[in-house]
Amino acid sequence: MDNKILGLHHITAIADNAKRNFDFYTKVLGLRLVKKTVNFDDPGTYHFYFGNEQGEPGTILTFFPWEGIGKGTHGAGMATHIGYAVPEGSLAFWKNHLTENNVSFDEGEIFGEKLISFNDPDGLQIQFIEPKHKDNRSVWTTAEIDSENALKGFHNITLSLKKADPTLKVLTDILGYSVQNQDNNRYRLITDSIDTANIVDIIEDGNLPFGINTGGTNHHVAFRVKDDNVLMDYREKVLSAGLDITPKIDRDYFFSLYFREPGGVLFEIATDNPGFTVDEPLATLGTALKLPKQYESYRSQIEKELPKID
Repeated sequence: MDNKILGLHHITAIADNAKRNFDFYTKVLGLRLVKKTVNFDDPGTYHFYFGNEQGEPGTILTFFPWEGIGKGTHGAGMATHIGYAVPEGSLAFWKNHLTENNVSFDEGEIFGEKLISFNDPDGLQIQFIEPKHKDNRSVWTTAEIDSENALKGFHNITLSLKKADPTLKVLTDILGYSVQNQDNNRYRLITDSIDTANIVDIIEDGNLPFGINTGGTNHHVAFRVKDDNVLMDYREKVLSAGLDITPKIDRDYFFSLYFREPGGVLFEIATDNPGFTVDEPLATLGTALKLPKQYESYRSQIEKELPKID
């Protein structure tokens, strides 16, 4: 299994306001800020990483909070819904907790799994799902959210596409997923290389307009591999399929490749190594501003430009 895609690594989205984003995900949803750094291409913008206590792949939701970017539009060619696994029986807690925090939600069920759906302050679409199978991942707890209710990490990601087949081919032929279920225009794909964060759903809708990728929308979806050697094997597979893909990029906490699948969604493949404890210990993850080495000499200027979030 070590040479396979190991489900989701992280998901990256765009926010409009750094403090509002930080407050919502740490205080309302109870996630841990495991890394506070900056955008590699725009060091005047934060890059937040939220996850579980260890910052494990498969739990990491990251944001580029571009101040004042405005609200985007969900649509075709995007990852449109982020699904989190929650403990069995915890949806009642979350319905009450969201209500107390003035977050409206809808109840539903997808492929026999109960869920609630809601939007974050920027309009990002989140789903809390009680999986059919027990999820044993460790969690991050807060004063308000204990281990019986805390988010486990990703359950699935949903892609909205005008045509499913070209993307299905990438997921099955290159990334090793298989179609587990279909309900009308919704497909569920799964990889058996890992038992969590291993599901990709596709909604096919030829009439859906293309989305606008700004605040409250997903920027890209990252798939997980063990290390650099497996990463570069997948680069060859993507190239052999006739798709363009970047060279290997060092993101400090993992190494990455990026390619756009035929339906328009930006895919990333990212490594487990070196991980988030490479530059700060587990106990203090996310407490200090960490800068890519090329920006360290500009630290004082960058710190002045970044919005205050504490």
